[in-house]
Amino acid sequence: MSKDSTPRGARPLGPADWTPQHYRGNGLQPFDIIDAFELDFYEGNALKYLLRWRKKNGIEDLVKARTYIQQLIDREQAAQPSKEPSS
Repeated sequence: MSKDSTPRGARPLGPADWTPQHYRGNGLQPFDIIDAFELDFYEGNALKYLLRWRKKNGIEDLVKARTYIQQLIDREQAAQPSKEPSS
């Protein structure tokens, strides 16, 4: 083994080695977009499930995306100042 733990004669791992099949073909990983737009946990997970739903888990991934979007909505609504009823 070499210093970097790569077996002698083997090539080092690159992006194609850790890119799941359902993200291949477009040149981007969800984390590229998440980082570029500085998305938080809920936003990033919703995006991840929206990007992969057709190639991986279908409606199950859409439901997961909806769950994260609902968490975002709930959080943002809770952060809004409550409106006092007008007299």
